[in-house]
Amino acid sequence: MGTVSRHLDRAIGVFDSGVGGLTVVRALMERLPFENIIYFGDTARVPYGVKSVETIAHYARQITEFLLRQQVKLLIIACNTMAAVAHQVVDDLSPVPVLDVIDAGARGAVDVSRTRYVGVIGTPATINSNAYARAIHRYDPAIRIFSQACALLVPLVEEGWLDHDVTRLTAVEYMKSVLCHPIDTLVLGCTHYPLLKPLLRNVVGPSVHLVDSAETMAERTAHALDCRGMANPGREAPEYVFYVTDVPLRFQTIGERFLGRALSNVRVVKW
Repeated sequence: MGTVSRHLDRAIGVFDSGVGGLTVVRALMERLPFENIIYFGDTARVPYGVKSVETIAHYARQITEFLLRQQVKLLIIACNTMAAVAHQVVDDLSPVPVLDVIDAGARGAVDVSRTRYVGVIGTPATINSNAYARAIHRYDPAIRIFSQACALLVPLVEEGWLDHDVTRLTAVEYMKSVLCHPIDTLVLGCTHYPLLKPLLRNVVGPSVHLVDSAETMAERTAHALDCRGMANPGREAPEYVFYVTDVPLRFQTIGERFLGRALSNVRVVKW
């Protein structure tokens, strides 16, 4: 039993191109309060959205190999760009289950939409990849999808302008092309966007269900652990470790805003 317990004690590995995936970690902490978590943010090489598919796949392979050496029991691709173009690369490498935010968001949208009209917002790289549309149609080909790239929202979130007039006006402008359709569900297809939920709720109105990629990822993770008998049975305080490839200016401030608590136990990895 001791060996089994130690195996179940292993951490969940979460990785992202930068700090955005900390919203996923925050949701995991709330949904699975006894699970150990190792986070990897490739802060030296962010943003990934402007890089080639080959480069992103190479980075994803490096990070996956690093986390597997930490003996994680499950991997979560918290970066929408990596999930869009490198999920198969990670899956092929990994002996442990691999989950990603795009699949989680797609399932969440299919579960809650009644009209079968769904909006998706994300970075240009994610929207142009068409990954959300493909993932949603895997579960329900009849759903109509209306996508909008929102290039300015990530820098506004990182600036901390979560309830600023500039952010509100920007969101209103972006949402015009989506809200002219009778959507009842909006997928927040970027890990930065959960921090804008109150503002976006105000923009889209109460009749549109917001699918939070971080929350849906935490639910999918809980389900995967339960189904596989991999949940940590221990009730000790969990260990959280954060690996980054650089400590950029304002990293602590932005990271703590995303995490919703103090960001400690940060370790720098040099490739």
